[in-house]
Amino acid sequence: MPSQILPLTHGRVLKIALPILLSNATVPILGAVDTAVVGQIPSPEPIAAVGVGAVVLSAIYWIFGFLRMGTTGLTAQALGENDRCEVSALLARALLIGLAGGVLLIVLQALIFRIAFAASPASEEVEHMAQSYMQIRIWSAPAAVAIYGLTGWLIAQERTRAVLVLQLGMNAVNVVLDLALVLWVGMGVEGVALATFVAEWSGLGLGLWLCRDGFAEAGWRNRARVFDPARLRRMAVLNGDILIRSLLLQAIIVSFMLVGGRFGDVTLAANQVLMQFMMITAHTMDGFAFAAEALVGQAVGARNVPHLRRSARLSGLWCGLVALLLAVLFWLFGPMLIRGIAADEAVRAAAIAFLPWMVVSPLLQVLPFMLDGIFIGATRSADMRNMMAVSAVIYAAVLLLALPAMGNHGLWLAFQVSFLARGLTLALRYPALERWVAKGG
Repeated sequence: MPSQILPLTHGRVLKIALPILLSNATVPILGAVDTAVVGQIPSPEPIAAVGVGAVVLSAIYWIFGFLRMGTTGLTAQALGENDRCEVSALLARALLIGLAGGVLLIVLQALIFRIAFAASPASEEVEHMAQSYMQIRIWSAPAAVAIYGLTGWLIAQERTRAVLVLQLGMNAVNVVLDLALVLWVGMGVEGVALATFVAEWSGLGLGLWLCRDGFAEAGWRNRARVFDPARLRRMAVLNGDILIRSLLLQAIIVSFMLVGGRFGDVTLAANQVLMQFMMITAHTMDGFAFAAEALVGQAVGARNVPHLRRSARLSGLWCGLVALLLAVLFWLFGPMLIRGIAADEAVRAAAIAFLPWMVVSPLLQVLPFMLDGIFIGATRSADMRNMMAVSAVIYAAVLLLALPAMGNHGLWLAFQVSFLARGLTLALRYPALERWVAKGG
């Protein structure tokens, strides 16, 4: 039976979004600490090894991002339906999928490492150190992947402060152990890996404690409910669609970086500098997209179209205001930020020349970010998959047409058009989403 939905206010949206913004802000800090600690070793190889190993494992774990998104949508809808037993069962399913996925990565580690080093060859010494790093960290894969599910479950219930506590707790353990194992014990690259290993398993323990109310319900230990074929099938289809959508998005990003290499090292480096602006935008807008996921999911579960519409409007309004603020900040302070990131004058000049694309980028990303959140909350994953495929085709077409005439400006044009295309195509599908909810979902 659908639940009585709480009033939706600006304060409620911000209460969900702001802890996510703070949580995201801690991510680059941890990477900086890892680099700074290992950088105390008087040799470039350890820094390179940690960088290579971390990028490879992050890319592998990123594949399981569908677990976070799928769990959020399904849990929010179960809340909207007032089905506390299913909310508890979803926690168990998410944990089981996460742990199983992590174990699979451990089993396949030799193949994964071989492919990774074949795709990104490094010196023998760096490769040896990176492999040592990954061979330690891979054993925390079950914890790292399961945390995706716990995070999605918490976000669905608007408990983003708990997500912030989880992120801060993991980072604190990681930083303390980094300092202890590398600087005091002298373990080097292996110390950085062991610190992250302990932090991820500690994070899983903290996450389970934060989700303890879910274990107070009977659903998580109801085997028939947890392994219900229809519910498992729905979760598999949802996660599969989100995975395909995410892989298509990643293909656009990777192709952008690869094509940028055609214009020389200076332009490639400038594009990499400007990608930091894109990361700032993404991490900032995530909070409002997550708010939309939780609120829209609850509205869909309750079959409440007015609440769905208001969730979309309020989340989108705040996202749009933040995007406008980012555009102004990039316009005013972008050159200063570029000079702080890049020391080379040629790279600085090239990045500043392409800076206008960063000024318009936050405004173009409002629609895709918000509609992704709306469609995730509604679990309309097929629409997300299909519109992402259309956007990828549009990106490729613009790239082929604009690249010869506009060079790197054409590359940035195609990249920004891909965001706009994703937003507009999903917007065209939104009325169908409302009609679907009105009919009972």
